[in-house]
This record gives sequence, C-alpha cells and structure tokens, in this order.
Amino acid sequence: MLRPGALHRGSRIVVASHNEGKVRELGELFEPYGIECVSAGSLSLPEPEETGETFEANALLKAHAAAAGSGMIAIADDSGLEVEALGGYPGIHSARWGGPAKDFDHAMQRVQAALEATGGGFRRANFTCALALAAPNGEEAVFTGRVFGAIVWPPRGDRGFGYDPIFVPEGYEETFGEMDPALKNDLSHRMRAFEQLIEATYAEDEDENAS
Repeated sequence: MLRPGALHRGSRIVVASHNEGKVRELGELFEPYGIECVSAGSLSLPEPEETGETFEANALLKAHAAAAGSGMIAIADDSGLEVEALGGYPGIHSARWGGPAKDFDHAMQRVQAALEATGGGFRRANFTCALALAAPNGEEAVFTGRVFGAIVWPPRGDRGFGYDPIFVPEGYEETFGEMDPALKNDLSHRMRAFEQLIEATYAEDEDENAS
C-alpha cells in the first residue's frame, strides 16, 4: 500500500494512458497540488492488454506496467459507463464498444440501440472510475468513485469525451458533454476517486511544512 507522502508537491508522475482526454483531466486535478503529470504516450510506453475483469484490476495492471517502464510512480484510470438495463454493460468494455478505432459516436449508438431493444424506458446508469497508483518497487493503491444519472438521446454537447454527451448526472439537466468542464470535474466519478487518492497518499513536502 502506498503511504501518505508517496505524492507531494513537486512530484512528477506518469499517467498510464494514451487517451489525451483522460491525461488532460488528470493533469488538471493534480495541478493544484503541485504534481506534474506526463503521459505514457509522450514516453513511448506501450499500452498493456487489459485482461482484468474489473475496473480496479485493469487500472492496477496499467499502472504497474507504466511504473515498471518509466521508473516513476504511475497513475492509471480505468473507467466506463454501466447501464442498469443492460446488466452493467458496456462497463469495462466501454472503449471496446467503439470498435478498433475507439469511435465513441459508434459506441453511443450501440448503447442507444441496446436500450431500445429492452424497451428503452429504464435509462438509469452510472460512470465508474478506478484510479490506481503503482510505484516501481511494486507498492500499489486503488480507489473507486461513481456518479449516477441517466442516459439521454440524442447526444448533446461537444465538451468532455467518451460517453459524456449521453449522460446526465442526477440533479442536473445538462449532459457531461454540455457542462462546464470545471463543474463536470467537481461532480465526476474521477473526482470522487481522486479525492480518496489524495487523502490516502498526498502530503505537503517537509520544506513547505517547515515554512
């Protein structure tokens, strides 16, 4: 288990993703804590095959691969959309529903078609995010967050990425694709996991505490 202080102001970590949307969002979350994020893509690190059966297992797999390849602490996000009427699908297969090109327009159409096949009346869904940290020495930690809401059709908004244009969080009328990015970040499954991560692993550095 990574201890408090594993992350501190001035840390530099690898984001184990080639998805620039995820890299950007994580970078924005870490910025107020003085932690610099570099992407696995910028370091030419390969993406491991996601063979886990849960978000947590896949996040840990990716984080350990990036930590081993870079010699740095790595963070990995495994997240997806779970639709109740579809038995939790697409779930860990969320990106794969977009085909080899990870075309989320196609993936969103698949979700809508699958919902219509069930009658289309029950549209409750949630986004789940598992954030895993791994160090080169093998230490690890994983944190999970969820945000609940409903699927809408047609897609609305061109902000965010992935399934954001068809997901409306509980208590709001805008989709994540329409929402101001700062508000989306505050509400998101990724933020809920991130808050747990910071509480468990972040500490101000000794010099700052002494000032």
